[in-house]
Amino acid sequence: MCGIVGYVGHKKVVPILLEGLKRLEYRGYDSAGLAIIQQDRIALYRSVGKIKELENALWGRDLSGEVGLGHTRWATHGRPTEANAHPHSDCTGDLVVVHNGIIENYLALKEKLQQEGHRFTSDTDTEVVAHLIEAQLQETGDLEVAVRRALTSVVGAYALGVLWKSDPRRLVAARNGSPLVVGLGDGEFFIASDVTAILSHTRDVLFLDDEEIVVLSHDGVNVTTLTGEPVEKKIQKILWTPIMAEKSGYEHFMLKEIYEQPRAIRDTIHGCFSLESGQIYLEGLESLRSTLPTIDRIVLVACGTSWHAGLVGKFLIEDLARIPVEVDYGSEFRYRNPILNERTLVVTISQSGETLDTLVSLRETRRHGCKSLAICNVVGSTLSRESDGVLYTHAGPEIGVASTKAFTSQLAALYLLALALGRARGCLDGTRSQELLSELVRLPQQMEQVLSLGPALEELAGHFYTASDFLYLGRGINYPIALEGALKLKEISYIHAEGYPAGEMKHGPIAMITEEMPVVFLAPKDRTFEKVLGNIEEVKTRNGIVIALSDETDSRLMAKADHLVNIPHTSPHLMPLLLVVPLQLLAYHIAVRKGCDVDQPRNLAKSVTVE
Repeated sequence: MCGIVGYVGHKKVVPILLEGLKRLEYRGYDSAGLAIIQQDRIALYRSVGKIKELENALWGRDLSGEVGLGHTRWATHGRPTEANAHPHSDCTGDLVVVHNGIIENYLALKEKLQQEGHRFTSDTDTEVVAHLIEAQLQETGDLEVAVRRALTSVVGAYALGVLWKSDPRRLVAARNGSPLVVGLGDGEFFIASDVTAILSHTRDVLFLDDEEIVVLSHDGVNVTTLTGEPVEKKIQKILWTPIMAEKSGYEHFMLKEIYEQPRAIRDTIHGCFSLESGQIYLEGLESLRSTLPTIDRIVLVACGTSWHAGLVGKFLIEDLARIPVEVDYGSEFRYRNPILNERTLVVTISQSGETLDTLVSLRETRRHGCKSLAICNVVGSTLSRESDGVLYTHAGPEIGVASTKAFTSQLAALYLLALALGRARGCLDGTRSQELLSELVRLPQQMEQVLSLGPALEELAGHFYTASDFLYLGRGINYPIALEGALKLKEISYIHAEGYPAGEMKHGPIAMITEEMPVVFLAPKDRTFEKVLGNIEEVKTRNGIVIALSDETDSRLMAKADHLVNIPHTSPHLMPLLLVVPLQLLAYHIAVRKGCDVDQPRNLAKSVTVE
């Protein structure tokens, strides 16, 4: 969740660190800081609030130096204060540490270190690491050895960066449970918690695995295990360009990413099928191809918006491939002793591929002999490396905390997975597959039609940005989109909103409906349309305000809806991808009218890498 940037090279380090930290702002943070190795000291600067406050703290200071570390903190242990901001130093101020993750045994370690005479200045779990390394340096005098020895005492998740005044040309970093990437430049080297921080400098990276240490120096990088055994790492080329992580003239990253969805869908489905034969070619499924016909159960595991994608995926897979599907929260999966075996396929869904709850769930499945498949947006992420197969969504970097294009790309990938399973199991013949694929090919253009409704949705937002509550209702495969629409509004506008299956309205939510309550209905012309009309009538009877989204201009719907948003017609299986776009735009424009920080909502982080 926090952001790390480190640099060893021949350039001035401060501009590189600040640029990297700004590119990591989307991860969520409440304080920031950096450390620079200078001739006779480590200069340490920290501040509470946005990076702009850190820049103010740097004004007029000596910022010389070519080796340094930067960090943005999202508070877990200790309030957001300057003392709790990273980097943290040892008793002498000669060593500094930045850290993402949680040190689970920090209280016991802190007590022991205090008994040995170490002085603590923060409430964080991270500071114990600095003092552990300090104690080892007193014995060894070697930074790399001291880090190894210190980490043998640590229980928990970490991505660490460490600098020492007495070894000014080296940066030592380590990873266990929290993501860390190493960037390889021309005579310069980087560490970061996310590739977006270093894209403007290099696209050649190494992804560290758990219990690995890397030493960066002017001579290069050296990766070993915690026990000191050398590790050969494969250099990966990141295809994202720096411009993909810029706003490109849009007011917010979120708005840009909403409008990028047609392109993201095209890139996700490109080369994955033959429209002429109806065959599906999913490169990431090759290692699983022989087992697909024998799978008798699928479990989809995800968190947040990705969990909503999983709910849609359940409808798709059960209908098109006739395999029973369960959908689990990653945060709950391993705590309920799940029933799994070798005929179960576990599909994990994550934009970043680093969501800790989802990763832990994947690791739990190994104990049961299950095959695993990841649906992920980040090439080389931990989830993609640890799964038996992977379907990449090719949405490009998603900077806005509230997920948009990653979600619809996940839905497209799940649609392709459902078709592949249907073909492998004989549930779909070539003709039916061609029909379904033809609908998918038309989808990006239809999505562009929906995006043209932006001005109308902005006007609609002007009517409802002062509302205190919203209700979102849908049926069948579109019920998860009601959940997603409500989540988007909550995330970025802080308006209380709930999503429900429309048929469940009478079992509680109907009590909340008043003449001030906007109720958003997902009402496509499918087999549940008549039922949804009945639900709308129940809301109107109680003077609720009806906002309806539909591909139908039925006179009864037009008569009952206070506001009607018309979208193109597509197959029921793909309707969720069109319905969610107006909900994203409505939430966005409401949040903007309220003056909210759309890209960085309060208390939220883009990638949740702690439990």
